[in-house]
Amino acid sequence: MDIELISKKELLEATGISYGQLYRWKRKQLIPEEWFIRKSAYTGQETFFPRALMLARIDKIVNMKDDLSLDELADRLTGQQAGIEMRKREFAALQLVSEMVMKRWGDWDNEECMFGFQDMLYLYTVDALLKAGEISMEEGDTLMSVLRNHYVSFKGMPCELVLIRRQGVASFALVSASAELYFDSAVKVATRVVMADQIEKLKEYLA
Repeated sequence: MDIELISKKELLEATGISYGQLYRWKRKQLIPEEWFIRKSAYTGQETFFPRALMLARIDKIVNMKDDLSLDELADRLTGQQAGIEMRKREFAALQLVSEMVMKRWGDWDNEECMFGFQDMLYLYTVDALLKAGEISMEEGDTLMSVLRNHYVSFKGMPCELVLIRRQGVASFALVSASAELYFDSAVKVATRVVMADQIEKLKEYLA
């Protein structure tokens, strides 16, 4: 689940945009704050971005900016997820998550019950970790509980899902985006999932 990154210099060269455009789009919230990742490099602190998401977002902005104002673009690209709903059977038909995941964690009421965006996000995130071989079904139960009980506490603020293992035993945490975490040597950070990335991918599928 590690995200491939691209440096700011590489991004500007690959897309042909200017430094000023990049940060203007950031100020206009066309590009999420959490996609600007500060990391240590041999030249000091440098800014990196999730490669695939950033290249796709810039391509959209470039292709749409002549027809829409930046404010209209922001509404189009970063519209609230609160209004996104879908019937269970409709979501299942998209096959974004496995039938196994739907049966275990999405078997609510009947096929006509409504899934909110967060319901779909939780299923999508658990399914992604299962498909990547990062967790077992039993660990998926724990992860689903963490997401359902604590994700709303961030109230839309950027956060990351962290999976750690101590002697093979998994634990999950939701932390503020880009938070620095330090553990003793017996703990292994198995993966970190940027929830904004999951949201972006899911919105693309649901669009």
